[in-house]
Amino acid sequence: MVTIKDISRRCGVSPATVSKALNGYGDISAETMELVRRTAREMHYLPNAAARQLKTNSSHNIGVVFVDETMSGLTHEYFSTILNSVKEEAEGKGYDITFLSQSLGERKMSFLEHCRYRKCDGVVIASVNFESDSVLELIRSEVPVITIDYSYDNTSSVVSDNVEGAYGLTSYLIEMGHRKIAFIHGEPTSVTQKRLQGFHRALEEHGIDVPAEYVREGRYHDPESGRRDTGVLLNLSDPPTAIMFPDDYTYLGGLAEFEKRHLSVPEDISVVGYDGIHLSRVLRPQLTTWYQDAEAIGRDSVLKLIECIEHRKTCVQEQIKVAGRLMPGYSVKNIL
Repeated sequence: MVTIKDISRRCGVSPATVSKALNGYGDISAETMELVRRTAREMHYLPNAAARQLKTNSSHNIGVVFVDETMSGLTHEYFSTILNSVKEEAEGKGYDITFLSQSLGERKMSFLEHCRYRKCDGVVIASVNFESDSVLELIRSEVPVITIDYSYDNTSSVVSDNVEGAYGLTSYLIEMGHRKIAFIHGEPTSVTQKRLQGFHRALEEHGIDVPAEYVREGRYHDPESGRRDTGVLLNLSDPPTAIMFPDDYTYLGGLAEFEKRHLSVPEDISVVGYDGIHLSRVLRPQLTTWYQDAEAIGRDSVLKLIECIEHRKTCVQEQIKVAGRLMPGYSVKNIL
């Protein structure tokens, strides 16, 4: 491994001068600084992480908690985009990423224990049971934490505007003449609660009442549950003319049920999704959906977390909302 002494010998300057050049101190000439830095690049020099941690009391390592109960893992396009954005932004700021779990080999541990074991400076909580004991232990600890799509009183969070998303989709269906609107939502999470608020707000503003059986609890990112719930809705004595799905991927289950019954979208039934993933653009007919800016969510999460890590005494805890937008397709029929 190349050391500062190796660079000093190559450049003909002292190790102290090399250290100053690499750390940007201004008491050496610009020519010397450029020589040292160029030589360090040519020799593929990397600073010693352990030594840097001792000197700065920082590991420059960010932990990520990502537990996907649908078992789709990083194939979930929405979360994979968020996590890729987290990774790119963190690396651009000089931080590494470590995924935290509740085990290390055969040894069981909490998220906080794993965080301390890996000496993480802070943690991004992207997807998990936010009310679990292990997560709450992490939230209450001394470690800077930022959450995605969930808010606590004592930490910052970055959230997609789910109220506005569901409100926008419902309003669009109403503008297209639909009054019999069903909503298949995901599991009872804070995200689901906000989407239900947006759904009911839009209906209330237009004086529309929908029967209770039009609102069904499904599962996020689960086409099979989408298929079952679609079948239940279509079997009602007065079925809906439009169905809102919890996400674009789950809509595939609904589409399979439509095909089984020889129903066409949007001629026989109108549909909308949620997330705005690539899949929604390649389906035929193209799916009307609500785009969530996953890249901005990941980027803003890291920037806020690094602020909390590097400026603990002045960092203000806040909720950062990331706006989305309607992505019209051809899956909604105008019945006015």
